[in-house]
Amino acid sequence: MSKSLRILYAAGPGNVIGTYSYWRKGEDDPSQFAITYSSQFYDACRDLQAEGYIISSCEEKKYLRDGNYTLEHRPNPLGKASGLLYHLGQIWYGLGLIATAIAWRANVAIVADGTTHWFVLSLLSFLGVPVVPSLHCTPRRKFGPQGKSDKLLSRLNGHFFATSCTAIMSASDEIDKQLANMTGGKTKSIVQFKPTYRRTEFATVKQPDGEHSRFRVLFVGRVEANKGVFDLLEIAKRFAALGRKDITFDICGTGSALDALREQVKLAGVDSTFTFHGHCNKLKLRERFSKAHAVIVPTKTDFVEGFNQVVAEGVLSSRPVITSAVCPAVSHMDGTLVEVPPDDVTAYGDALLKLCDDREFYEQKRQYPQHLVNQFYDLSNAWAGAIESILTPQDKNVPSEKNL
Repeated sequence: MSKSLRILYAAGPGNVIGTYSYWRKGEDDPSQFAITYSSQFYDACRDLQAEGYIISSCEEKKYLRDGNYTLEHRPNPLGKASGLLYHLGQIWYGLGLIATAIAWRANVAIVADGTTHWFVLSLLSFLGVPVVPSLHCTPRRKFGPQGKSDKLLSRLNGHFFATSCTAIMSASDEIDKQLANMTGGKTKSIVQFKPTYRRTEFATVKQPDGEHSRFRVLFVGRVEANKGVFDLLEIAKRFAALGRKDITFDICGTGSALDALREQVKLAGVDSTFTFHGHCNKLKLRERFSKAHAVIVPTKTDFVEGFNQVVAEGVLSSRPVITSAVCPAVSHMDGTLVEVPPDDVTAYGDALLKLCDDREFYEQKRQYPQHLVNQFYDLSNAWAGAIESILTPQDKNVPSEKNL
């Protein structure tokens, strides 16, 4: 048995094998603006001289072994199910991860949220493999009541966070607060990370067109109802009724609601104010940010947002960002964002009108203090740095659970 550190990482749905092919060449994955978490995992394994096994739920099943790295796309066949089938799928998938971790003799398992129900991983901890959850979304919704199943999951998962994990990686202050609430303040060590970017990615983003003859509002992300895309339609209908044809929406992304949104936009007669760009790689997104006047992140209260990288990307592009407290990024930006009440379609529309019509307000809201900008360029805030701070033992030997 090798005495090197063996890290299993359940990474969520990304194309980790595709990212690895770029990482091997010393390149960033061109599909993402941010430095991907999987490439940071490869970096951390290299820095720690560790062996890594990364498992993604990417729908395209694949397997690759290369040197110290084992990479697997392992789809969850019930990942898109609902009701009882969804929960059974989450439990079954988690048991599969546990079996792999034990068979591969992992020293530690880093698990991204959405992979399985957290309480399932109590078994892995019981079997002697320390578990480090990586929370990119809040454990539960910030607003609105919880259903019975949500309350039950919250109790079960809260017990796991309090007793069965070695440390926790968190993307925001809101996640930290919810963890403290779920565990009665008994959480293990929490290490925060932020979405991290290279300065070169935004160096060529152009300054916004100062004329505002056509005020372009950019939405980037999954085109889903809980991401607020149909609120954009309602805003556009209101603007049309006001005779405002100068405010338009660029939609970058795909999702299950894309076709429905296209159809409803057309039926409402506002299709001239919407442009659908589909999935955009880094090059295309840079162009879209260059042409945008403002960025909107209208996530609904029924979604468990963690930080939302688009907020950071809007800031780094020097564009005003309109969002609500549903996005925990708000608390990390010291009041510089254009914040509106959650789910308030009228307030979102009013904010866009003010940005379009009030040039002084617009210029004020696109100027961000340098320390707020730099937090997204600082590699000490990166996910890989959080991993290394947790996994590096004092004696530099293979870490034990005590060391971790």
